[in-house]
Amino acid sequence: MNKIAGLIPVACLLIVLSHAVPANADEGAVKKAVEAADNWLSLVDSDKYSESWEAAAAFFKGAVKKEKWPQSLASVRRPLGKVISRRLKSRQYTTSMAGAADGEYVVIQYETSFENKKAAVETVTPMREKDGSWKVSGYYIR
Repeated sequence: MNKIAGLIPVACLLIVLSHAVPANADEGAVKKAVEAADNWLSLVDSDKYSESWEAAAAFFKGAVKKEKWPQSLASVRRPLGKVISRRLKSRQYTTSMAGAADGEYVVIQYETSFENKKAAVETVTPMREKDGSWKVSGYYIR
């Protein structure tokens, strides 16, 4: 067997595993976290930056001032232009995040194409709030 043929099954397995959720994670919780991320991103995509702050997790609101968020987000998102496409790349359930209290988080990555940036990765991190709801606690574009 040549080296390339041997790598293909491994590459396929890695792709499948990148969408896997750890056995200790509640698949329903992960699904709700992805829905929360998608809903939050729809606000951002519609330039509803103030509404996205309102819909964010308490942790997020404590870290980012309401008055500063629209300007900060606009300075990052507007140069990219409108979203052309977005595809779920990965989702990872975890109970700890650097710089945050232990809790329930899902780190979600999307492969996104914008008008002015064809290939980007958006990372959205919803967390489970005290009331059981999932809300975005972090957002990053690379």
